[in-house]
Amino acid sequence: MAATSSTKVSWRLQEFEAHSSAVSCLSLGKSSGRLLATGGEDCRVNIWSVNKANCIMSLTGHKNPVECVQFNTSEEQVVAGSQSGSIRVWDLEAAKILRTLMGHRANITSLSFHPFGNFLASGSMDTNIKLWDVRRKGYVFRYKDHSQAVRSLAFSPDGKWLASASDDCTVKLWDLTQGKTITEFSSHSAAVNVVQFHPNEYLLASGSSDRSIKLWDLEKFSLIGSLDRDTSAVRCLLFSPDGSCLYSGSSDSLRVLGWEPDRCFDSVLVGWGKVSDLAVCNQQLIGVSHQLSSVSSYVVDLKKVKQSGGAVIQGIVQDNQPIPAPTEPRASALRRNYDRPSTSCSSHRVKQRSDADRRSPEGERRSPSDDDAEEKLSSAEIHNAEDYKEIFQPKNAISRTPPRISEPFPAPLEDEGVAAIGRQLKDVMSPFPDKQKAPPLATSTPIQRVEPTVKCPIPSAVVPMSSVPTPSSPVNLAKPKPQPRVIPSTRTEPLGLNVADFLPSAANRAGELSDDEVLTQIRKGHDTMCVMLSSRHKNLQTVRSVWAREDIKNALDMAVSMNDLSIVVDILNIINMQPSLWKLDLVLSVLPQMDKLLQSKYESYMQTGATSLKLIMKHFWTLISQSLKASPAVGVDISREERTLKCRECSKHLKNLSNIVKTKACQVGRHGSTFKELQLLMTPLDETL
Repeated sequence: MAATSSTKVSWRLQEFEAHSSAVSCLSLGKSSGRLLATGGEDCRVNIWSVNKANCIMSLTGHKNPVECVQFNTSEEQVVAGSQSGSIRVWDLEAAKILRTLMGHRANITSLSFHPFGNFLASGSMDTNIKLWDVRRKGYVFRYKDHSQAVRSLAFSPDGKWLASASDDCTVKLWDLTQGKTITEFSSHSAAVNVVQFHPNEYLLASGSSDRSIKLWDLEKFSLIGSLDRDTSAVRCLLFSPDGSCLYSGSSDSLRVLGWEPDRCFDSVLVGWGKVSDLAVCNQQLIGVSHQLSSVSSYVVDLKKVKQSGGAVIQGIVQDNQPIPAPTEPRASALRRNYDRPSTSCSSHRVKQRSDADRRSPEGERRSPSDDDAEEKLSSAEIHNAEDYKEIFQPKNAISRTPPRISEPFPAPLEDEGVAAIGRQLKDVMSPFPDKQKAPPLATSTPIQRVEPTVKCPIPSAVVPMSSVPTPSSPVNLAKPKPQPRVIPSTRTEPLGLNVADFLPSAANRAGELSDDEVLTQIRKGHDTMCVMLSSRHKNLQTVRSVWAREDIKNALDMAVSMNDLSIVVDILNIINMQPSLWKLDLVLSVLPQMDKLLQSKYESYMQTGATSLKLIMKHFWTLISQSLKASPAVGVDISREERTLKCRECSKHLKNLSNIVKTKACQVGRHGSTFKELQLLMTPLDETL
């Protein structure tokens, strides 16, 4: 029977539990658009097929949370970097560890494989970029011109250049053959999150937390385009396979962009939250995102998205109708194309260190036996033997990426939003709600470790006795150290509400509830919530009027006097986006509130406090330290004395905050990573005070 066509432009493909703890990173295989790698705080790397919720393979060996993961071009290898700075490379076809690379001193924040060989680039919170040959131990070369964490790395299509994006607001271009910087682009006003080379032309795109996308000509090393219409930080960039347009992924939306002149062809509301990676396959764009321990994948039908047109922003496609292809011929390229060499990476020349340096990589002096022991502890546990053989072991197949005959993902015919509301109403109104059963998910923490181990699926109706842990089983029963409860900034359910409050009590389940009783249950707590929101709205209006009448410092002082931390957070979120608003007087007002923010149970409060503290250290620490070190003034200089007193007060607050940051940096996971970055920024403070 022929499938009924769908008018959907975008839809959620699936959502599943990927790890036993929070997911920290994701990566899609760009060649096929069908493979997904996830890294988690459980120190594992799991391999998935995008359209299936069954884990194909689980890779172990890291002793710290995995912070970054990446496939190579052929999707035969995957690399993962951890919070400790270690890097591990696995061969997915052989299901074994290939290499353990040590040398970074802090979190791995970015990874990238060379387009046609065995080279690998890594960026870290220690501000260094290292180039590795996965066939050898020790890095090949180190690049060290960035002043903050390196967030993204990309090799040029011809394999001769490397682009890096950093929290220091710059994009740098490196020559691999010379081992030095070619140029630096510094037009962004906030951290640069992603860089992407054009697939054919000498063109580079960069996306930043300042909500802009910059396009750079790599022949003239000049800015040729700036797209500043994003409503949130740019998280992902991807050129179309033919290089005719640029896809930009930000919170909940996808934009299709053009340049020369700058224009937006289309904008699609997808609802994927903070998207982590994009890939294109079969005229469909695949996007993946994560929240806590779950991963979601989304599909955008590119046949129904406008990808060419004039300079005017066209907006969202009306009525979800396909747009005919343009009849005008495409203009020829305005700049030269890459010359792709026919040689393999083994003959590709790069700047290398001396043999003496290679034998003792910086920060790590390890014997060969130590490295061998590390690799023996690493393993690849196969959870789905059928998918593993189909994807990674077809020796005679021309295309080795899954599936062999790749078909587009079918769009759902039913509106998932309406269906979800219907299911919720059914559960709430039913006097005898059935206990919900979660769908079976592949575990990411198997009991046994074998290299490689093929684990056949067991029917749910039969549970073997050997799978039940016994006192003699090699299972670690020690309870992990409880982490302080942190309320995430994005939640799937209202805070403080329990679904049981909206259901009939056990005593009343014998009969049906009347409509009035049901409405009474639903309205429970509604008046209290309205009073709280009205009070907050009134406070925000008061602060806004003070800001308009006086200045930002008085507005912040007014917010502090209201004894409502949420109002302070709202103001800080505004001024964090405009660093020019910060003055020393404002810093003196913010610092006393900073300890409450950094130690808050709300994730959004901690993030706001950490961002403000980063800005203060970046823009004011030099002034504070120089003022405290300056020799006493000759004569009377009231303004200088006042500035010295303010700097002394700021330094006292910063010293207290430094102790809080050191304590928080001991945590594992996403929050520990944020505080470790703050600890590195506050290192000069410990040396001075």
